[in-house]
Amino acid sequence: MTVVAADGQPVKPVNVDEFRIAVAETYDVIVQPKERKAYTFFAESFDRSGYARGTLTPSIGLTAEVPPQRVITERGMAAMGMDMSGMKGMNMDKSKVDSSGMAAPKGEMKGMGQHSAHTMHGTQMEGEMTPSKKLPVESIDIVHSEDGHGAGAAMIAKNPSSRLDEPGIGLEDSPHRVLVYTDLVGESPWPDEREPERQIELHLTGNMERYMWSFDGKKFSEVDGYVRFNYGERLRLILVNDTMMDHPIHLHGMWMELENGQYPRPRKHTISLKPGEKVSLQISADAPGEWAFHCHLLYHMEAGMFRVVQVA
Repeated sequence: MTVVAADGQPVKPVNVDEFRIAVAETYDVIVQPKERKAYTFFAESFDRSGYARGTLTPSIGLTAEVPPQRVITERGMAAMGMDMSGMKGMNMDKSKVDSSGMAAPKGEMKGMGQHSAHTMHGTQMEGEMTPSKKLPVESIDIVHSEDGHGAGAAMIAKNPSSRLDEPGIGLEDSPHRVLVYTDLVGESPWPDEREPERQIELHLTGNMERYMWSFDGKKFSEVDGYVRFNYGERLRLILVNDTMMDHPIHLHGMWMELENGQYPRPRKHTISLKPGEKVSLQISADAPGEWAFHCHLLYHMEAGMFRVVQVA
């Protein structure tokens, strides 16, 4: 498949065999069959509990083989972006244990944010590996609130990292090429090329035992006020995923330019954050009004992972 657009915005063509797509994301792909026969287009759910299949065919009634489903993956510490070598002998805070048994240790968690041993680093182009570029977010120190974001946060990513070059849990050792965010390059520069003049940091927080989802430890019903963008400004938005879940974060009304080490940066309206990940996005606040900003897993949004961005 040749990916030519992400969230409706053109990108430089990139050839892949598979991509993981979050709720609300879209990709435009070109497929060029080499034979006049049926082909299966296979979409497997994240937890591999089921699938959907479509058929690309030159005539009605033809079908193609359906591939077997893959082994269900386990979400362990490596999938959380943690290096288990630093966990031995840690004093775990039992008050911060959630329903899966994950716990936030007292003090710094050594190695959290490090990629697993099987992670693909850098961008793979035509079967070759290129060195990772240092991304702006890697130079930004992350700040947590003194209370650890309160009861709404069951754990904290003490040392979140950029994981844009990782295909995601269950795809690390794929024998074929899987699209990663660092593959995406805008087709041409966007109109606003100013450097950001302000920075906003928001944390994705959750407590699975109490089923609370929020930003900065507060669900929407507990928030007083807006996330304020000044009309006409250029700003950098830092998102930090302090949870053990993937979250597709969606901004209405404006584009988010993903700082993925590429230029032109890809423009998206939905960014899926992996556990323990931090990303940086550039935004031109060019749409006055009040706009929804939320996790697009709607049961997370309904539970509180929702804010209103006011551009004024």
